[in-house]
Amino acid sequence: MKHQTIDQLKQVAQIDAAHRLDMSRAERLTRWAELLEMEPHRRLATLHQTEYQALSVRSTMRCAGSPISIAYDDPVLREQGLADDTYGEAKRFFELTDAQLHGALCYCHYGATVRAATAARNVRAAIKPGLFTRLQEFFAR
Repeated sequence: MKHQTIDQLKQVAQIDAAHRLDMSRAERLTRWAELLEMEPHRRLATLHQTEYQALSVRSTMRCAGSPISIAYDDPVLREQGLADDTYGEAKRFFELTDAQLHGALCYCHYGATVRAATAARNVRAAIKPGLFTRLQEFFAR
């Protein structure tokens, strides 16, 4: 066993952190979907009327037990840079549009809760959106 000072250990730790591989957008979304699929029948909280909120309000929206909080509970996604479980952070980190997030977790689609499997299906759809989704997003601009 080699004895090292705290400063020496910190240098090693910094090197390891610097060499972590960043996940691609598709890998981050896939991991989120897989986390949701672990408990497919679990009921998760939705966010209320995301499409009607001002951008500043929408960005800070959060709800305990939401699909976003499942992602935030994952240490791998947090290490990759997921800073919190807000709507705005999910949009930034997963590189999603408002339409994609709205479809995955808004109250108006599912009521107060959404099944984890349904949320996972919406997350997977965002990995490679189909023509209809791309047209919707184009006309929403």
